[in-house]
Amino acid sequence: MQKRDYYEVLGVPREAGVADIKRAYRRSALKYHPDNYKGDDKSEGEAKFKELAEAYEVLSDPQKRQLYDQYGHQGLRGAGVHDFSGMGFGDIFSMFGDIFGGGFGGARGGPRRGYDLETEVELTLEEVATGADRTLEFERMDFCETCSGSGAKPGTTPEKCKTCGGHGQVETSGGGFFRMVRTCPTCRGAGTIVTDPCSDCRGSGRTKKKRVLSVHIPLGIHDGQVVRMRNEGEPGEKGSVRGDLRCYVSVKPHPFLTRHGNDLLCQVPITFTQAALGATVEAPTLAGREEVVVPPGTQHGEAITLKRRGLPDPRSGRKGNQVVQFLIEVPRKLTKKQTQLLRELADIEDINVLPVKKGFFEKLKEYFG
Repeated sequence: MQKRDYYEVLGVPREAGVADIKRAYRRSALKYHPDNYKGDDKSEGEAKFKELAEAYEVLSDPQKRQLYDQYGHQGLRGAGVHDFSGMGFGDIFSMFGDIFGGGFGGARGGPRRGYDLETEVELTLEEVATGADRTLEFERMDFCETCSGSGAKPGTTPEKCKTCGGHGQVETSGGGFFRMVRTCPTCRGAGTIVTDPCSDCRGSGRTKKKRVLSVHIPLGIHDGQVVRMRNEGEPGEKGSVRGDLRCYVSVKPHPFLTRHGNDLLCQVPITFTQAALGATVEAPTLAGREEVVVPPGTQHGEAITLKRRGLPDPRSGRKGNQVVQFLIEVPRKLTKKQTQLLRELADIEDINVLPVKKGFFEKLKEYFG
């Protein structure tokens, strides 16, 4: 079977950075995990899950990614890429445990922490300056109320897995003194088998539930930063803690202001006469319009600083500054009066300018008298 392009598998462009690749893998891996997969064909979801793991292993490693970009799948032969087809979900998650907030590590055989969830909020620059509150509505997998999370039909109990004897793991001999421990393929690490499944959760022990909560976004936060809501993710195995909810912050571009750390920059157009003689103009700030003075003789690109008009520092709360940069705009069309005055100025300065172009009828009149 021909393998798909790894960038296509993760849904990222070829120039994607490490953080983008990591985030794309995490989202898709959680989607296709058997506890979350919504499709009817579980084997299809499992194949997709393992395909994602292989794509991430290659694209997250600089050397393997370079080989893949140059030579494709053929260039990875002998490069140490894992064969995920025979691995269990628990083993794959343990390989990339740092991606899932530590939610799949821990002691081998111990209860696993719940999955982290992700959402995103968009803020304006004004809200960054003051902080903001948002109400989040999302769905998460939670313990089934009918079977209390056991997955078994009420009145029945899961049976001990005969393959692993209830341990959730099996050992295989590697020859000599070496033994390999892997997740039990029968119970997938649970240690038990549900023979009479709950009708509401179909034996998974989990069902989708709606969750509504309020989150406070602290002032001064930057685009791409994360607000972590502890224990608002999905439940783990019994005896372990819930995962977290990660709220990614996206800051909407401002029509006039550009952020540089805690400082802000705005560019204000002025005329030649305002630059030469000085003027008072209005500049946009987070608090509204503010009058600023253009000093006489201002050059194109020069700037002034408005103290403490920037954004607050997330730690100290101290505000940055706002820089107002002046850009001299040259008019594309001039009135006759403006043209006359500028030519008089050119004569005073004794500089050469383009001659006035005479119209057709003016030249016709001069020629025939």
